[in-house]
This record gives sequence, structure tokens and C-alpha cells, in this order.
Amino acid sequence: MSMNKLDHAKRVQIINLLVEGNSMRATARIADVAFNTVAKLFIDTARMCAEYQDQTFRNLTCKKLQLDEIWSFVYAKAKNVPDEKRGQAGDVWTWVAIDADSKLVPSWRIGNRDAGTACEFVDDLAGRLANRVQITADGHKPYLVAIEGAFGADVDFAQLIKLYGDTVEGQKRYSPAACVGAKKSVVTGNPDMCCVSTSYVERQNLTMRMSIRRFTRLTNAFSKKIENHALSVALHYMHYNFCRIHKTLRVTPAMAAGVSDHVWTINEIVALVEQAEAISK
Repeated sequence: MSMNKLDHAKRVQIINLLVEGNSMRATARIADVAFNTVAKLFIDTARMCAEYQDQTFRNLTCKKLQLDEIWSFVYAKAKNVPDEKRGQAGDVWTWVAIDADSKLVPSWRIGNRDAGTACEFVDDLAGRLANRVQITADGHKPYLVAIEGAFGADVDFAQLIKLYGDTVEGQKRYSPAACVGAKKSVVTGNPDMCCVSTSYVERQNLTMRMSIRRFTRLTNAFSKKIENHALSVALHYMHYNFCRIHKTLRVTPAMAAGVSDHVWTINEIVALVEQAEAISK
């Protein structure tokens, strides 16, 4: 079944399957459509989601933000990337900011775990805020330069530096060494030390791995193209921010942040694509 023959209900089914953690091929099998049909709808929908959130998340009144990075890879892990794919494949990091109060994710960035991507990420975040905020990040050093460059002294910034135990020599491990403690360190301003935490953003990392099949470890569902990897994150956050009711808040993050007045449905997300198609005809 081709894209131009998909009815609204079938499009809703496909997007619903994707945002609930199914791979594109599994979605094609369940929805009984061609893989290319799923791929085309995914790309069109995710692009609209990225554009909508970029336009909507402006002049936000967040008070406490938590920042973190989550690892994944495209095409192959860094050590296995062939020479002809260098620069297009390998380890990829998703930098994420979450509002500790509303649980809204207003900004994210796909790239390397370096100072360049850190600055791009924090610059984008700063441009979406309407007031002074408190920021907590882990001990990753690029945050120091990035936050100073984007906010100057107009921020209350602290780092939560985790302390890890010794690794047993010769022992292969999949997970990081055991965390044996954490140290809070004031960097800029006057942050409330009781609120220095990265718990919410770390929990959001788990939500991403559960909701985006490309992020699930030890599978062959990883992204093959960096562009589609980034689009999958945009689609996920559209669903997370606007459609999923947070159990504690009992509203969606977008509603809690004041950027939406109702719980969105997948129907409304698909409608964004259909409206764009109607305009382009």
C-alpha cells in the first residue's frame, strides 16, 4: 500500500506503533503495509514534529532544568565503522534537557559528546527560555564552557559529579562501574542545592530506550542513517511532550508547561502531515 493510498486511520495506526517502541519492519508487518510506506510516513511525520516543537517551545518559563547525554550508534559502533563510512557512522550522543517541574523536554541535540555539540545544544536551550533558570548537569566538562557561553553569569548552575568504584582488572563489563556516591558542586550563581539532581533526565533516558526501538541495546534495530536517527527522537518527543499523560502530574508535560491546553492524540499528529500535504498540492 503506497503513501498516497493510506487512509487516516492506517496512518494513525502506523505512527502509534512507532512511538510505542516497535521497529519499522515490525510496524510494517503489523499494519500490513510495505516497509517503504512506513519509512515515508515516518520521515514526513517526524519532520513536522520537529518543526512544530521548534516553533512552539519559545519563551518558556522553566525554573529548574536537568541536562544529560545518552549514547547510541548509527550503522555500527565506533570500533567497527569501515573507513568509507567514517564521519557518517559510529557513536552518536543525544543531549537532552528536561524541566524538573513540568517534565517537558524543550531541547535536544544529536551529535558527538564534545564541546562543539555541547555549545550547540546549550545555545539552543538558552534561546527558548524567558527567564533565569537553575541548571543541573553531570560532571561532563564541556558543560562548563557551553553554559558559560550561552548564559554568562545569568544562570544558577551546579554539577552533580558521580563517584565510581574501582573496576576489577581483567573483568569485561557491559554496564559502567558501580556508582558509590555523588558530589554537588556550585559552578555559577546561587543554585538551590536541594534541587541539584539529574534523576528526572536519567529516567527520561530510560523512557527513550523503551520508546524508540533504535535506542534499544543488543538488537539489530539501530539506525542506519543519522538523519533518521534524529527524526526518531523528534517523533518520540512530540508524543512524549504532547500525548503521554505523566502519571504524577496527571497531565502531559506540554500542558504542565503551558504550551498546550489539552491532551493530544496521534490523530492530531497525523493531521499536521495531512495539512502540509493539502497545502503543497
